[in-house]
Amino acid sequence: VFFQNFVPSFGKETVRTTAVTPQFEQNMDYVDFIHLNILEKKVLNNSEVSVQYLCSKPCIVNLEAVASSEFRTGVPVYRRRWKDEKNLYISRTRQVHLKFPSIMVYRDDYIIRNSIIVHSVILYAWISHKSVSSYDVEQNEDYQNAVAKNYTFLEAVPPFERPFKDHKVCLQWGADYLWMLQANRIPQCPHESDGVQILNFIYASSGEKTGIVKKFEQFENRELETVRQHQIDYPMFTVSIWLYLLHHCEKDLCGILYFIDPKEMYSTPAVFLNEEGYVHIQMHLMRGGDLAVKTSFSLPLKQWFRLDLSFKGGQVEVSSVGKNLKRHHHQSFTFREDFYYDDTAGYFVVGGSGYVNGIEAFFGPVKYYRLNVLETEQISNPLHDKETVEQIELYYERCMDIQEIVYEYRYIVRQGEKVQRNCYCESYYLELIHKYGEKSKCDAFMWGKELREKYHTLFKLLQEMDFSAPDVLEDGSDAVLEVGQRIFEKVAKSLSSADGLSNMGYSVPFLVDSSCCGYHKASYFLAVIFETGLGVSVDRTKGLLYSLVGAQGNERLAVMNLGYKHYQGINNYPVDLELSYAYYSNIATKTSLDQHTIKGEQAFVETIRLMDDELLKAQTKENGDVFMWLKHEASRGNAAAQQRLAQMLFWGQQGVAKNPEAAIEWYAKGAIETEDPVLIYDYAIVLFKGQGVKKNTKLALELMKKAAAKGLPQAVNGLGWYYHNFKKDYRKAAEHWLIAEELGNPDASYNLGVLYLDGIHPGVPGRNQTVAARYFYKAAQGGHIEGTLRCSLYYITGNMEDFPRDPEKAVIWAKHIAEKNGYLGHVIRKALNAYLELSWHEALLHYVLAAETGIEVSQSNLAHICEERPDLARKYLATDCVWRYYNFSVSQVNAPSFAYLKMGDFYYYGYQNQSKDLELSIRMYAQAALEGDSQGFFNLAVVMEEGNSIPSYILDHLEIDQALHSSNTSLLQELYYRCWNNSNQESISPCSLALLYFYMRVFWNNILQSTLIYFMGTFLLSILVAFAVQYFQSLSARNSPGTRSEPSSDEPSSSGNGNEDATRLVQPDESTFSNDLAQQDSNLQNPLVMS
Repeated sequence: VFFQNFVPSFGKETVRTTAVTPQFEQNMDYVDFIHLNILEKKVLNNSEVSVQYLCSKPCIVNLEAVASSEFRTGVPVYRRRWKDEKNLYISRTRQVHLKFPSIMVYRDDYIIRNSIIVHSVILYAWISHKSVSSYDVEQNEDYQNAVAKNYTFLEAVPPFERPFKDHKVCLQWGADYLWMLQANRIPQCPHESDGVQILNFIYASSGEKTGIVKKFEQFENRELETVRQHQIDYPMFTVSIWLYLLHHCEKDLCGILYFIDPKEMYSTPAVFLNEEGYVHIQMHLMRGGDLAVKTSFSLPLKQWFRLDLSFKGGQVEVSSVGKNLKRHHHQSFTFREDFYYDDTAGYFVVGGSGYVNGIEAFFGPVKYYRLNVLETEQISNPLHDKETVEQIELYYERCMDIQEIVYEYRYIVRQGEKVQRNCYCESYYLELIHKYGEKSKCDAFMWGKELREKYHTLFKLLQEMDFSAPDVLEDGSDAVLEVGQRIFEKVAKSLSSADGLSNMGYSVPFLVDSSCCGYHKASYFLAVIFETGLGVSVDRTKGLLYSLVGAQGNERLAVMNLGYKHYQGINNYPVDLELSYAYYSNIATKTSLDQHTIKGEQAFVETIRLMDDELLKAQTKENGDVFMWLKHEASRGNAAAQQRLAQMLFWGQQGVAKNPEAAIEWYAKGAIETEDPVLIYDYAIVLFKGQGVKKNTKLALELMKKAAAKGLPQAVNGLGWYYHNFKKDYRKAAEHWLIAEELGNPDASYNLGVLYLDGIHPGVPGRNQTVAARYFYKAAQGGHIEGTLRCSLYYITGNMEDFPRDPEKAVIWAKHIAEKNGYLGHVIRKALNAYLELSWHEALLHYVLAAETGIEVSQSNLAHICEERPDLARKYLATDCVWRYYNFSVSQVNAPSFAYLKMGDFYYYGYQNQSKDLELSIRMYAQAALEGDSQGFFNLAVVMEEGNSIPSYILDHLEIDQALHSSNTSLLQELYYRCWNNSNQESISPCSLALLYFYMRVFWNNILQSTLIYFMGTFLLSILVAFAVQYFQSLSARNSPGTRSEPSSDEPSSSGNGNEDATRLVQPDESTFSNDLAQQDSNLQNPLVMS
């Protein structure tokens, strides 16, 4: 009873197992002794112990067993004592049978429901020279003051190796049967370890407010989970992080690794980097509040090192370890506070988040030991990809040299120009030379020959550059960046020329120099060039290097490239949804900001497919027919034309260059002349924000009210936005937003969510994140960018009740927003314009750049170009372009049906070096059918016609009832019917012909196989005999007039040849399939011919 009611505890020190202290050993009498002999040292009931002892005085012999369970240590589970007053100075032996609680020694059964997992049992024995009154003395004092003592360990028996107990009771039949059903089931503990690899692959952290989110669940293993719960108030864990730090934090603190609790507050641990490079460590206390410390050593820059942190109760150990695993720095902190630590109540973040910027660095492997404190030598967290690690080091070493050369070269040239300008006032001739003559350059090098040969391409470019134009900023880093931009623009122009891709090998060194100058569009170019083998040999290591460098430099396309690779697991990148989300959320956040910035090379992302002739014809330019016609109509006061023209100019749509100033002129003209509510609203917005025009809040408000009065939902939302931002009148703002939301405006839903999130919704006390999240979700369903981004954050963290953690959904939502980025749209637009102008090299280059970011429309368009120009693809791409990018396309959530059909054909017929795969082919056709493409159903029917069967799981996916369509004929009928149903029913389509031909075949087959044929044969024969008799009678009756009857043949005509040609035409969308319907038809009639 005592054992069953003890309070669980574990891991605490106890005096019961404390070693004997010297002062008591000095008082021991050497004559008295006690020994324990056990035949089987296991925790078993009725284990026999032989106790041999000798007393020099009247004594009490004590025997006690102390157990340590998974919940607590030092629990007495057996006690026995006896007196010996007569047998002095005589060695005595006594046999004792140990008895333990049933839950320690028996298996679970109907009565013993939860047996205890015992870690160890210590059997203590000691002798005390005491009187009978000493029975009331505390046991600990007895043992400490014992004249002789001894102990031994008993081995615990695992629960499922223990015997069942005979309870000497009879269970009811039902209870006994229920127990026997599960009596012999031995549950297996899941294989779990407290060592978790948070990050396996290198992560490029650009210092933005995005990072890797990791959430940990409770252990499935009961023992591990018990230990974890016990350590909530006594943390024992270790974190090991590899870093390549580029810069210290620019201001305040930057996130390395930290934990955020359900209340969105920092918890234990929180590790940051400050401006001086010191590590800031913060812990949350059990009593509330936080405690922080700072290391006395700073972290090194531009070298790989490992940062190890371990927490043991109130002790924190911090170490810095080099690549050779030798410790560089170590510091220990000790506190008398109890830290709160529960790694399942919240989530970890590596890098940045909405609360703090991340560090500018490359993260290597990150290992987390949830329950153990390890020394540096014990931590197993190696740097796996040593080649990439070394490449990163070499890259930044080289770039330091290049940046120094560029800065010094520019400085020398500028200084020389200043000296020359001082002489212009004295010489008009020199002034004219400077104005119209050749620009000055540095011919006298101050650098050595070895350095000039090493960077000869850079020096050649620098000599050709004009440094006379004044820089926007005099800061050296901006000057170096400007040089990098000039180099890139020159190379990009060369690559976009008629035969530009043939010069790729010559252009790569210049792109490397541009990348080193900090212009990371060049870095992304290099990543794509080396990964796809565009004009060079494929080099995956260099491709990864420049992808990481570009992403760390915040180049949008490079970041998306890494996000896509980790989402799909392409090119041996490990699938890591949390890492993919870190990249995609970075660009998704920028997309919202970029849309409010009218500057920069941006264009609206449009889904224009190269096989869609109608859309291609609608593309225009400022001098194009479509644009000129719209301009003509707009000038005549056509509101729709004014609205479309303004949108094209403002966002850069439909091939028109972005021109916000011209767009605003049309917005203003339309708002004043046509009274169109959309134009009035758009003009009011640009006046409010001052985008391309001077701010005019008064006029903007008048226009907004005017548009709202006309019932425009976004204008009603705009009034709420005005009261929120300008008047801080949250009541009026909420009223307008509620009206706009009822009208279906997603912006209003998002704005209401913000009111609840900030705790400023009228009449609602405090923040309400749950209601806010619901409004954000509603906004996301309406396509709202910020709402979608908020929901993706909820899915990755799992901190909201209505949003269970779903990393894949989080990635999909963040990817959807990132692919709306205007900088990506600009690259896609350049590719499309080049295609329309038949500039094949430029089109191929820019479509490859866009496709590698993971946007589907560019992938399918690139595959189309490679099909259209196979000679170009074979010459300049080392990868199989058609296969690679159609394959990428069908892996997307929004893949078009024609891509599924293409891949289905490739798997069905085999494609170049790719083997045939019938099942994959059927899956592709089925997916196209699910997208509503009639060709998918047709192809599935053709596959069946050729003697193949469709797997049952695909039929279930197509929602075809196999019970109703058990025969091939019935299934074919259903497929052809769906083919016809999904095609244009108003005209004769290939599917309608295929369905008609199928019905004719079925009808003819049924006739031939029925008894009706025998009746028809007999009937025809009798008619033939009757005609013959009549004929002969007419010949004999010469006097009677008659008519000569010609015998007629009414035999069934063969449908083989007649329908064969028609059948071959039943091929929707001009796809080629081998159709043997005619052959099958003739096979069905062969038995008839024989009979």
